[in-house]
Amino acid sequence: MPELPDVEGFREVLDSCGRGRRVRRVEVRDAGVLRGVGARRLRREVEGRRLGRPHRHGKLLVTPVGDGPALVWHFGMTGELVAASIGDPLDRHDRVVLTLDGERQLRYRDQRKLQGVRLADGPDAVEHLLAGLGPDALGIGRGDFVALLAGRRGAVKGLLMDQSAVAGLGNLLCDEILWRARVVPGRPARDLDEAEARRVFAAMRRVLATSCRAARVPPRRSWLTGHRDDSEPVCPRCGTPLHSCRINGRRTVWCPACQH
Repeated sequence: MPELPDVEGFREVLDSCGRGRRVRRVEVRDAGVLRGVGARRLRREVEGRRLGRPHRHGKLLVTPVGDGPALVWHFGMTGELVAASIGDPLDRHDRVVLTLDGERQLRYRDQRKLQGVRLADGPDAVEHLLAGLGPDALGIGRGDFVALLAGRRGAVKGLLMDQSAVAGLGNLLCDEILWRARVVPGRPARDLDEAEARRVFAAMRRVLATSCRAARVPPRRSWLTGHRDDSEPVCPRCGTPLHSCRINGRRTVWCPACQH
């Protein structure tokens, strides 16, 4: 599932391939990914206009179009944004294709179509879409993060995955962060002392920095992520068999020896 690092990679794709280019054509190959806008209106509002500088908040990617509306991309479980040349074969999961100046294309590719593409009328509409999200995980300060944990009674992993609390973190990132911070995912957030909360924050920043460079959560063998899908997963730090359960409906993996 695309998390903050993946969407940051899509932002870089859009910035390098699309920014400043005029949209010559919008092809909606599957209107099932459009949210709150029809194919005809999408073409009318976007064709002939230049794409502005994209920006990301959490898992959402916003692209201004001319001096008016903005495209808002939400990638759900299987979405991605792909740069292509106009002659490259289409993938069967390419749902929306923007043909740009310079024989370039941006393709919104999504197998399961759980989220999709919106058109916001302008800056106020963008702000309305983002209003329900918490601060971006890359932008929140340490003091605000520690205060956030101190005020919540639910499981620390559930809080980190709550997009209204901190925007951008998903299942893999949260497990990796908490493993590095040596905090068991099911602990109530407010039970962490300040030193533990700071450790979680530091781990979050380190994991995000490395993951954003890779544009994904990398399955390194030195990371928890690199072992969670093994047939008999063990902790890469101490060799203890990993445990798993479900927290907030998501499979959660941790080391019973390292994490407390």
